[in-house]
Amino acid sequence: MTMIPNLNLVPFVSVDHMMKLVLHIGVERFLTELSAYVEEDFRRWERFDKTPRVASHSAEGVIELMPTSDGRTYGFKYVNGHPKNTREGRQTVTAFGVLADVGTGYPMLMTEMTILTALRTAATSAVAAKHLAPKDASCMAIIGNGAQAEFQAMAFKALLGIRKLRLYDIDPAATRKCMRNLSDQGFEIAACGSTEEAVEGAQIITTVTADKQYATILTDNMVGAGVHINAVGGDCPGKTELHRDILLRSDIFVEYPPQTRIEGEIQQLAPDHPVTELWTVMTGQATGRRDARQITLFDSVGFATEDFSALRYVRDKVAGTGFYETLDMLADPDEPRDLFGMILRAAKPAPVDEAA
Repeated sequence: MTMIPNLNLVPFVSVDHMMKLVLHIGVERFLTELSAYVEEDFRRWERFDKTPRVASHSAEGVIELMPTSDGRTYGFKYVNGHPKNTREGRQTVTAFGVLADVGTGYPMLMTEMTILTALRTAATSAVAAKHLAPKDASCMAIIGNGAQAEFQAMAFKALLGIRKLRLYDIDPAATRKCMRNLSDQGFEIAACGSTEEAVEGAQIITTVTADKQYATILTDNMVGAGVHINAVGGDCPGKTELHRDILLRSDIFVEYPPQTRIEGEIQQLAPDHPVTELWTVMTGQATGRRDARQITLFDSVGFATEDFSALRYVRDKVAGTGFYETLDMLADPDEPRDLFGMILRAAKPAPVDEAA
């Protein structure tokens, strides 16, 4: 699909346009449709180039590139994770992404991905829970009520019908913010005073904290039989949220083991500890939830195919709309071999129209 005829111009979705696109489609519909793209790409997992993200770590955080290709289309995301940014009034995570044609190498789309990453992370969590969570789940605890929390709640409502939320954050202001943002979205919400209180009666427990450290957000005694744990916050070396004993009691499902063993909760376990790849559950090659007492754990770190899915979805949705602009990104001389001449011609004054 060619959105514009000029090869030098690349469609660009700004933050403003992304917000308008989400509102135009509707948050729940956006998450539902995006989830379908995410699941479609998990089901064709074997077609993708796969590699752990390329990470540059520092004491302050991490900057990463997340590339993949299905052989026809290539996508990558630039993303950072700097927990200290919140104290300075900045986002913990920012991102942008590019989708390109494998046949020519030409970019087809560039887009902000700070908002889009929050949406795709929530969509992926809900897709996994659709296959792993108890079928009658109606209540979710969200531990960590920062920038990702509302997206998680909306995705689980859209895909699983979750209506009851139990919220806890070490910063009560974050919980108040989350409750305010979700107040008109059809939830029954309880603000809790501790993690222990938040998980009471919840069939799904989502942990989505930001501190870059080995943390114990959930201890073993907090997790009863039959729950599904959606562990989102542990996503880089040295950053975890769950006590090791929880992992030993759970059936663990992951995106891409070589990456998750470095970055996920399972970095606490032996390198050969058994895990199940999520794509094999979706394709029927492995079993997800077996029974009502099983503890399932989605050790989510985020993988490049999910960003690829999000880029594909946005490209399809913005085509023919006004929710993008064009950037003059690619040198496109009349003669492909005359790039230097293109520079020289740019110095010449424009022809004068004598008829004028």
